Amino acid sequence: MRVALFSTCIGDGLFPDAHKATALILARLGYEVVFPEEQTCCGQMHINTGYQEQALPLIRTYTDAFADPSIDYVVSASGSCVGAVREHHERIADRFGSAADKDGARRAADKTYDLPEFLIDVAQTTELGAFFPHRVTYHSSCHGLRFLKLGARPYDLLKNVDGIELVPLANSEECCGFGGTFAIKNPEVSQAMVSDKTRHIKDTEAEYVTAGDSSCLMNIAGTLHRQRTGIRAVHMAEILASTREHPWTPDSAAYSKEVML
Repeated sequence: MRVALFSTCIGDGLFPDAHKATALILARLGYEVVFPEEQTCCGQMHINTGYQEQALPLIRTYTDAFADPSIDYVVSASGSCVGAVREHHERIADRFGSAADKDGARRAADKTYDLPEFLIDVAQTTELGAFFPHRVTYHSSCHGLRFLKLGARPYDLLKNVDGIELVPLANSEECCGFGGTFAIKNPEVSQAMVSDKTRHIKDTEAEYVTAGDSSCLMNIAGTLHRQRTGIRAVHMAEILASTREHPWTPDSAAYSKEVML
């Protein structure tokens, strides 16, 4: 089966390691992983900010890149981007585009999956041979939790990582305060929300916090860094790709850079 990797804007620009890890996981499972180079943004920023018609060209580009019938599935390590594709693309194409736009958007969205749901629902596995001997807590991102209804899938995958000590996070269902342009337009509210989130993370005494969205991790990691907690953020794809033979290290994570937002 051919699986196309959707790397997302923030993945390409800031956190490519999470998407490289995703490609590695899929390849280990025996899938043929392809990367359509014409892919760009999913349009989430435009959609969430109210510029829905302006997102139509990006939706068309997504369709052109991924609706190819030779691609069986599209997988991304970004619940928010997958949520935008599945929740908004067909509706916006129907409202502002043509019948062909709507049909293409539906076909592309129908085969687009976030990594945890692909691994469990399609690949039907939680055993990836992963090794990560650290104390970890998991943050449930809003889009994965509410749009994609990931439920226990991320936990089921993380629980099967050899060596991991997975500890619960209080109020894990609460938003981290990023929300794309929300953090820019409402910085005081955003800061209050992420301060609550990092307080709960510190209470777990975890070495690492993980999630399925780089944007959430960027916001959380920046605050943890400024608070000098020593707790690092790592995308769950990187944990799942880490093995005894090829372990993940802090120096390989973009979130551990000295300069954080």
